[in-house]
Amino acid sequence: MARPGTRATVRDVAAETGLSIATVSRVLNGQANVAPHTRELVLRAVGRLGDQAPRPRTGEGLARGAVYVRCPYLLTDYFGLIVSSVGETIELHGGQMILGTGESAQHTPVLAGLPDRPGIAGAILILPPEPAGELVRLRDRQFPFVVIDPSTSPPKDIVAVSAAHFAGARKLMAHVVELGHRRVGIMGGPPEWLPSEARLAGYTASLADAGVLPSAELLRSAPEPNTEHGYRAACELLDLPERPTALVAFNDKMAVGALWAAAERGLSVPGDLSVAGFDDIDLSRATLPMLTTVRQPLQEMGRMGVTLLMRLLSRHRLEALHVSLGTELIVRGSTGPAPH
Repeated sequence: MARPGTRATVRDVAAETGLSIATVSRVLNGQANVAPHTRELVLRAVGRLGDQAPRPRTGEGLARGAVYVRCPYLLTDYFGLIVSSVGETIELHGGQMILGTGESAQHTPVLAGLPDRPGIAGAILILPPEPAGELVRLRDRQFPFVVIDPSTSPPKDIVAVSAAHFAGARKLMAHVVELGHRRVGIMGGPPEWLPSEARLAGYTASLADAGVLPSAELLRSAPEPNTEHGYRAACELLDLPERPTALVAFNDKMAVGALWAAAERGLSVPGDLSVAGFDDIDLSRATLPMLTTVRQPLQEMGRMGVTLLMRLLSRHRLEALHVSLGTELIVRGSTGPAPH
């Protein structure tokens, strides 16, 4: 065991676990040729040794390096707001940001090499497309990172920031139900995404409160939540023998597609059809009528992500590993009473 006030070594971890120094080194350096139970044994020992434990290949705060921000998507009004907020907050902390962006980066292996890159203290991962196993391996290497807007449930002991998708969707559908709508088409996002699942649960919860059971014929899922797929889903729903009186979309872009489909069919919004979105991006205020939607705290998500990363870099123990930020219902002209 290390003496009080001194830094523990790999040898101390080996003595704590009864394993060889070579085995402990392989675990701490993230090598793959280690049995899962052995890796867990070493990581528990590191936890017991606390701040004295060896944590190779990580920065001691931003003085030791920059923050790598991975956002493998086009920096539109959605991701652009998050990234700009992340960058501004990093600058306020006196740090620098290295940005990896663009859709082509979705298929570029990045995470495994982050701990070995010189000058990188930690990372912000925005809607990471990588499977949970890669995030776990990065965590096991004791590399500090925070996930913003996770697409799947974050694995254990991974810090993440998201919006309150379920609560926001429930408020939105409650608003639609209060207007008298009972036959509501739901245009969901990719079914494997965590936000899709949470928003769908929120939508159906409010319908259930009104005594309406979800109908499979009124549910559509889009492989990508954009305007084109929103248009296609809305066309299918509006061409049903008994069309819905309202369409609630996964996001504002899909809701805009629904407005296109309604206009093609000569339906007035909100007189014949109510339409609602989610996110409250600039696009929601550029339509006629403007969209009823749910405001996500996108910039606050960026700020909170950096704040949590700073605490990780300072070796603080975080009590809340998954922070869910509140959303706000924004009622505009695209929703109105159900037609008789």
